[in-house]
Amino acid sequence: MRLWLKLSLFNLLIVSSLGVVLRYKIAYSLPFVDQKFLLHAHSHFAFTGWITQTLMVLMVQNLVTRGIPTAFKQYNPLLLLNALSAYGMLLSFPFQGYGAVSIAFSTLSILVFFAFAYCYTQHLKSLPAHPQNRWLYTSLLFNVFSAIGTFYLAYLMIGQSGGQKQYLSAIYFFLHFQYNGWFFFASMGLLTPSLLRLSINVNYLNSAFWIFFAACIPGYLLSVLWLPMPNWIYWIVVLSAVLPVFAWGRLWLHLQKSKSHFSTIFEKPVRWLLAAVSLALTIKLLLQAGSVIPALSKISYTYRPIIIGYLHLILLGIFTLFLLAQIIHHQLLFFKRLAYVGLIVFTVGIVLNELVLMLQGGSYMNYVNLPYTNEVLLAIAATMSIGLLLITTGTTRKKV
Repeated sequence: MRLWLKLSLFNLLIVSSLGVVLRYKIAYSLPFVDQKFLLHAHSHFAFTGWITQTLMVLMVQNLVTRGIPTAFKQYNPLLLLNALSAYGMLLSFPFQGYGAVSIAFSTLSILVFFAFAYCYTQHLKSLPAHPQNRWLYTSLLFNVFSAIGTFYLAYLMIGQSGGQKQYLSAIYFFLHFQYNGWFFFASMGLLTPSLLRLSINVNYLNSAFWIFFAACIPGYLLSVLWLPMPNWIYWIVVLSAVLPVFAWGRLWLHLQKSKSHFSTIFEKPVRWLLAAVSLALTIKLLLQAGSVIPALSKISYTYRPIIIGYLHLILLGIFTLFLLAQIIHHQLLFFKRLAYVGLIVFTVGIVLNELVLMLQGGSYMNYVNLPYTNEVLLAIAATMSIGLLLITTGTTRKKV
């Protein structure tokens, strides 16, 4: 298990390094690199090689914790195939974009997850009922569902058919059900045992689940508000944006009542990481709710820095920091002082990245070009990579 997590951290370092190259090409000349193709490799490897791979490992470890000690023996082949598909996409996308090889590896990753979802569902059925089960079941369902977007996009790419709106609809379908579905529900499922240790009322947790679940499917339409839709559907979309804010706020307020117990359950670094994740999730949900306003929605899809900032807020500020918190909290890897220094550097880099991207987006909105913004973003990307390098080299599989 720890070997898989070391690989995951190394994969995250690769994702960050690709981000540095992408930032360098924007700021300076790098003619032999195709920006679009490398961006495909960056995003696919981030999703498959880092977040999905790590969530799968943590979910299998959850089975071990719950009384299935041989779980990794059963899932190791699937973890290996997922890693191979991730590296296949990493090595093929930069050279051909959406081509035969990259699509083959992308398809393999989907089929591997289908097998993982089936096996994991069977294991959950064999375990006693637990509040985390419904979160984990649903996360698997949404990842499988997100594959529709991938297959439709591949169909459009191979046939070279469809307009820009169809391409964007397919991409946003995949993205939405990945980070609002698979990533979010799996993370909540993994966090549930810790929340129960804080004596949180199970009814609050269950009501939050049903609100987020009910909001997830119509919430996809928030990404495609340019499509024509009847007023009654638009108001369902509005509810799907607003209700999660209410559910999260209610859950957060309830957690504050157990604030005094946090120090007995979570180590200080974990408390800080979860606080950062909570802040990022709050900002994300508020931005999501604000996107139902047509003027704000137009802004969010018009200015690229705002889109990039929003995606990095989710993928880095919420899920990457959460996964690192889980690894530290459950002592799945052991962090030396060097790794904690790297964690601080990496987290500061995330905050600076978000601030500069928002400033850049705001300047574009006012038709002002801030000087040296791209160079600053390159320096921040390099800073995050340095932080991750320290984390990767400063973690061990055995306590020292």
